[in-house]
Amino acid sequence: MLAANSKAHVDCVSRVLKNVDRVPQAPVPALILDSWRRSMEQHHLDPGSLQGPRILSQTLLNECRERADLFLRIASEEVARLHGRVRDADYCVMLTDALGRTIDYRVESAIRNDCRKAGLYLGTCWSEGEEGTCGVAAVLTNKAPATVHKRDHFRAAFIGLTCSAAPVFDPQGELLGVLDVSALRSPDDRRSQHLIRQMVAQSAREIENAFFMHSAQGHWLLRAHSAPGYVDSQPDFLLAWDADGRLQALNSAARQCLRERYGQLPEHIGQLFDLDSLQAATDESARILRWRGDLDDLHVRVSAPRHRPPLRRVLREDDEQTDPRISESLRRAVRVKDCNLAVLVLGETGSGKEVFARQLHERSRRAKAPFVTLNCAAIPESLIESELFGYSAGAFTGASSKGMRGLLQQADGGTLFLDEIGDMPLSLQTRLLRVLAEGEVAPLGASRRQQVDIHVIAATHRDLAVAVAEGRFREDLYFRLANARFQLPPLRERSDRLALINRLLAQEAQGCGVSVGLSVAALECLLGYRWPGNVRQLRQVLRYACAVCAGTTIQREDLPEDIRGDEAVEEGGQDSANPQRQLLLDALIRHRWKPGEAAQSLGISRATLYRRVREHGIKMPRVS
Repeated sequence: MLAANSKAHVDCVSRVLKNVDRVPQAPVPALILDSWRRSMEQHHLDPGSLQGPRILSQTLLNECRERADLFLRIASEEVARLHGRVRDADYCVMLTDALGRTIDYRVESAIRNDCRKAGLYLGTCWSEGEEGTCGVAAVLTNKAPATVHKRDHFRAAFIGLTCSAAPVFDPQGELLGVLDVSALRSPDDRRSQHLIRQMVAQSAREIENAFFMHSAQGHWLLRAHSAPGYVDSQPDFLLAWDADGRLQALNSAARQCLRERYGQLPEHIGQLFDLDSLQAATDESARILRWRGDLDDLHVRVSAPRHRPPLRRVLREDDEQTDPRISESLRRAVRVKDCNLAVLVLGETGSGKEVFARQLHERSRRAKAPFVTLNCAAIPESLIESELFGYSAGAFTGASSKGMRGLLQQADGGTLFLDEIGDMPLSLQTRLLRVLAEGEVAPLGASRRQQVDIHVIAATHRDLAVAVAEGRFREDLYFRLANARFQLPPLRERSDRLALINRLLAQEAQGCGVSVGLSVAALECLLGYRWPGNVRQLRQVLRYACAVCAGTTIQREDLPEDIRGDEAVEEGGQDSANPQRQLLLDALIRHRWKPGEAAQSLGISRATLYRRVREHGIKMPRVS
């Protein structure tokens, strides 16, 4: 049956594309037809394929989710609310990042397996280049809500699905991700999905506005609606500006309205409203405010900036509790970077290479310029080139009419961080080497090169010297990137594990809206574990523990099973507030569990230290 449906679908797609210029009205919407053509001619996909979508490995999925952490936390409540509205009709809800990778997913358990078989699952990738015409891809391409219904899909694997999706933009107008609602079964008429599409678009706007409100806490804020009762609960327009009146952020509706009315986005709030009127409206109930020019009046509320606490980071050079090897590496790296030498950061997966790179950028002379990142392992090879170099208008079929600035151009004057550089394809290594040597970049389809001034920080967990010897990495690029190499220690070898655990726990507890501490058994479990996933794994474990903890103290059983291991730990008689016990732990951790050095720092003999360790039930980990 599947094979027959596949053949019929191939015949249909082929017939439509072959006769599109001769038939006045195509049997599918223009948006679908254009995507079919790109899927066939540009992406070279097989419309008869019954293979499901690509699914990210757990490691890559964790990286994607960590990068989108704030977006996920803000969107989570609305994703759950939307699923509650559609689950009785057997719809599932997916949230993807800006590359179409599913990072959140809600489905009823009764249909979970069927959805998974159909490709509706966490970690699935829905870019047009990989899967052809589908709901998420349509939004990624057109930046607008879309419904791709059953046989609208390009690949036969998905022709039973109906998918309605909508974009979510950040306050600067950049795509954060896509919200999608899909079902395995539905009526054949595309119009049956009209209400679902409206619901998805509304939920996407709610997430977008929530993200805006979080991001704009340090600015002046205007909320506006045509009716007074909706100004606070469902504002149409959101605008934020700084103390000098410069517009810093707009939501999608405001951005679209102002472009239509003014032809371009204004730079100053005074171009839109009388400043005295704005001041008079501050922190009062909603009141009418008149636009400058021939525009309808609005009901608005204006709010003054709220103090935003500084971002708490995992790595701080000036923190006396930070592992001294990391602090010293950071100090040296700043001096190297300011001499315009490339920096290569080495370390195991999850050991904090990007955090190190960001700290390095923020302490360098380029701190006020952009810091732009590209994870060479997380983006499909077919997309890395356009992401890195950008493309000119009309460079290929389906390209944006305005072209796209690549990351090299976006980083002009600042820092480009190339994470997992060891996974960059050889063909792109050659182009990158030319950019570094000549300081010029040529976007795809462009006839002229453009000057760029960038400083590169590269990072990898691979042994690039071995990759060079095996012909997988260019030797000349290796020596250009490795002007200065800095090795980050894995978490199991860091002397600041206790401080790091406490710092991360405070962050994750705040993110989960709870106030929790660690029991002695849980802390010793964390301190004794070898952490193959390093800081990234530790953060995920603490987030999990905060989520499942029923009280105010995380117990050993609140940790994931693989972290706890099989060995039972007795908690009787152990007091987490015991100062002598904590003093012992601090000394042992500070000296990387070396008993001689810890005993010397405490002014006691090694024998006394061992006796006290036994008395307080401290488990000494094996240190490699």
